[in-house]
Amino acid sequence: MLPARPRQRLGFFTRLLDQAPPAERYRLATAQIVHAEALGFDAVWVAQHHFHEPEGGLPAPFVFLAQVAARTSRIRLGTAIITLPLELPIRVAEDASVLDIMSDGRLEVGVAPGGNLSMYTAFGLDSNERHTLMAHHLDLLRDAWAGRSLPGGDSLYPVNPSLADRIWQATFNIDGAQRAGRAGDGLMLSRNQPRPHGPGRLSLDEIQNPLIDAYLEALPPGREPRILASRTVFVADDRKEALRHCEAGIRGTGAKLAGVRRLPPGCSIEEAVALLDIHTGCPEDVIASLQADSALARATDWTVQVHSIDPPHPHILRSLELMAQVVAPALGWQPAEAAGV
Repeated sequence: MLPARPRQRLGFFTRLLDQAPPAERYRLATAQIVHAEALGFDAVWVAQHHFHEPEGGLPAPFVFLAQVAARTSRIRLGTAIITLPLELPIRVAEDASVLDIMSDGRLEVGVAPGGNLSMYTAFGLDSNERHTLMAHHLDLLRDAWAGRSLPGGDSLYPVNPSLADRIWQATFNIDGAQRAGRAGDGLMLSRNQPRPHGPGRLSLDEIQNPLIDAYLEALPPGREPRILASRTVFVADDRKEALRHCEAGIRGTGAKLAGVRRLPPGCSIEEAVALLDIHTGCPEDVIASLQADSALARATDWTVQVHSIDPPHPHILRSLELMAQVVAPALGWQPAEAAGV
C-alpha cells in the first residue's frame, strides 16, 4: 500500500492593498487574518514592499505580524518575503527570534532579493550585488539563530535554532530552486512567474514543475520537502459577480503594475483572467480551475491571494469563507482542527 499523502496546508497571502489610509489597511488586513484563522486556514503570509504604495502596503512585516500574533492563537505567521539583502541580517535574526518566541513558535521566514531594484539605490546598495548579499545574509541568519559566534565574538540573544528549519526561499528560476533545495529550505513559487505572452506561451504549471523537479533533486536525503505555491483566487457566489470585481481590479493601477501592461489590446475580461492566471468565479468554477494546476497538486503548502483583483473588504471575507468551506475541501484539504493538527 502506498503511504498516505501528507496533508496540504492552506494559507492566505496579503500585500495589504485595501484602498484606504495605512492605519485602515492594517486594521482590515488584521481582520481578514483573524477571519481566516476562524475558518481553519493554516497560515497567513504577508509581503514586504518598500516605497511603492500600489505594489504593497507593508514595509515592516515583523511589526505587523506582532500585532497579528496578539490577535490570533493558532495560525502560522509567514513573511513572503523579507527583502533580505536590504536588511541588517542580525537585526532580522533578533526580530524574528523575539516574534517567534512571543507567538509560541508560529513564525515562517520567507526571504528573497526582491524585484524592485530602485530600492537598492535608496538603501545605498548596488542591486548588482543582491545575490551575493543574499547568500551572505542567509549564512549570518543561520549562524545567529544557532547561537554560533558572530563577527566580533558576540552571539545572538535569544537564540532560536528551530527558525533555521523554517526558512523559505522565493525564486523564479531553476538555479534558485536548486539553491533552496541544497540548503534544505522551503521553495516559494509565485503566481507572478515571469514569462512571455503570445504564441507558445507556457502555462504557470509548465513553468513551475521543472522548478519543483530541480528543488526535489537538490534536497538533501531525508530532508522533508516544503513547497509553497501562491495563486490568485477570488471566489464569489456567482461568476458574474466575480468577473465584475475582476474587471474593476484588472483595470486599476495596482493591476497594471502586476502585469496588465502585457495584455493584448482589447482583450475581454475572460481572456485577461486566463492570461493573468486568476482562478475566479463561483466555487465550482474555482474548483475546476485549481484542479487543472498540476504544480499546485505537488505543493506541500498553497496560499491564496486576491491580488490583482483587490475587491472590497467584505468580498475578501466572503471569498475566504467559500475557499475554506467549499473549494479547498473539494481539493482534499481539511481545516486544522478536523485534520487533528
